[in-house]
Amino acid sequence: MARVYIYKKFERFWHWTQALLIFFLALTGFEIHGSYSFLGYEQAVESHRVAAWMLLILIAFSIFWHFTTGEWRQYIPTFSKLKAQIHYYTVGIFKGEPHPTRKSPRNKLNPLQALTYLGFKLVMAPMLIVTGLIYMFYRTIDANNMIIISELPLATVASIHTLGAYLIIMFAIVHVYMTTTGETPTSNIRAMLTGYEDLETEDNETNIKEPKEQLTATTDERKK
Repeated sequence: MARVYIYKKFERFWHWTQALLIFFLALTGFEIHGSYSFLGYEQAVESHRVAAWMLLILIAFSIFWHFTTGEWRQYIPTFSKLKAQIHYYTVGIFKGEPHPTRKSPRNKLNPLQALTYLGFKLVMAPMLIVTGLIYMFYRTIDANNMIIISELPLATVASIHTLGAYLIIMFAIVHVYMTTTGETPTSNIRAMLTGYEDLETEDNETNIKEPKEQLTATTDERKK
């Protein structure tokens, strides 16, 4: 095993901030729907709106970061070992079978994770963002209070937005469960907090021994 730096500072900041904002949006969203009462309807609406703008700003920065660092390549889908990965999560993990893929800084996601996160970024998140903006600006801010999109009923927009919210919640539940499938139940969470993760490497012993051997050889040459 080798301790490898996997998750960069902004990556961890973006991950945890996004998680908190999504959780807060879910809480205020359910209160707006009348599921419970805590902040009060008006305060819940205002808080939901502010958190939504914060999430949009965070998403804009994360898109910029992904493309400038090349991290967007992590989400390129591949069907290589996809079947083996599904078998591992459904059967192999309960039998103690080895993980079919190897994590590294360049390949942080296995094939199933890459497809799932790509779906989150291309389907679920846009569904929430687009319907949320339409709902927010459904009526203009002028004195006439004109409807901008009369062809699309507001109730339909709200239903699609709610569906997206349920999909995000389902994703979050599965995501939290999947964090427990690492070397230990908390190793993945600890890695996202510190940035470092203990990973198996094929040349692990070589990586550890080479520096010592080179230092010894250099010292012997100087003595000669």
